Amino acid sequence: MATPNLLAPEAPTAPPAPSPRRRRRGDGPAAVRYLAPAAILLLVVLAYPIYQLVVISFYDYGQAEAAGNAPLRFLGLANYVELLGSATFWTVLAKTVVFAAVCVVGSLVAGTGLAVLASKVRAVPRTLLFLAALGAWATPAVAGSYIWLFLFDADFGLVNEALASLGFGGMAGHSWTFGATSAFGLVALEVIWCSFPFVLVTMYAGIRAVPAEVVEAATLDGAGAWRTTTSVLLPMVRPMLLIATVQSIIWDFKVFTQIYVMTSGGGVAGRNLVLNVYAYQQAFAGSRYGLGAAIGVVMTVLLLSVTGLYVRSQRAGLA
Repeated sequence: MATPNLLAPEAPTAPPAPSPRRRRRGDGPAAVRYLAPAAILLLVVLAYPIYQLVVISFYDYGQAEAAGNAPLRFLGLANYVELLGSATFWTVLAKTVVFAAVCVVGSLVAGTGLAVLASKVRAVPRTLLFLAALGAWATPAVAGSYIWLFLFDADFGLVNEALASLGFGGMAGHSWTFGATSAFGLVALEVIWCSFPFVLVTMYAGIRAVPAEVVEAATLDGAGAWRTTTSVLLPMVRPMLLIATVQSIIWDFKVFTQIYVMTSGGGVAGRNLVLNVYAYQQAFAGSRYGLGAAIGVVMTVLLLSVTGLYVRSQRAGLA
């Protein structure tokens, strides 16, 4: 009769898995340590300037006050009452919203379409596409604005000459920046040209992260290129699309350089003003820094509200 080996080592037992509560509690201090430098930097470069902007908006703050030659006079909400009671402000706000919406939609459509195209072509054309896009992205806003003005110049522009040679004789000597709509359209094209590369890179990274098996399964089920893109790729890269959309809203809503350069400070009689240029005119050209600061505060609140609503709606759709 065999006797059990009492000296045989027992099989090692695995240590108990940490509870989710303990794991979360241990991750908290580590997360705080990692996020603290970024939080401190944001407080320094964002929170304090915004605080100063809000404070200035409550005062009659002009050139004399800025130079220290006159005491500050507290106005309370008078700057906001004047701003919200101005018909010019509401007109400029409406133009800004429409202009930003066109730029955002144009950037998303162009960037996403080219990202899908880049994921389907070979390495050489894809590399050329990315080089061209990054060249547009790296071009300074002032330089890009003057390039577009030269291309669409009424007398020497390549675009007018090309259109005239194609039979559109009325385009010879046409001024693209005189009319309010055509000027806004020209600036919107320039903004889309320098903004779509960010969407292209972001969406391409998201598309490349989609498993190839998912696309192959859709193809085997008979889905064409358009159906695969709209029903498979885009829903799976929705988080990346959310990032690109929020960034585009923030950038395009506060466009300044392109409008200021291409329309000579807001167009004829201010027909091409947007909120950023309007704030600049009130604050610096009109020496009313308090009113300009109030416009900046209103813009910040609008941007935070629109971005928050969009992020909330997209997260609700992902849930």
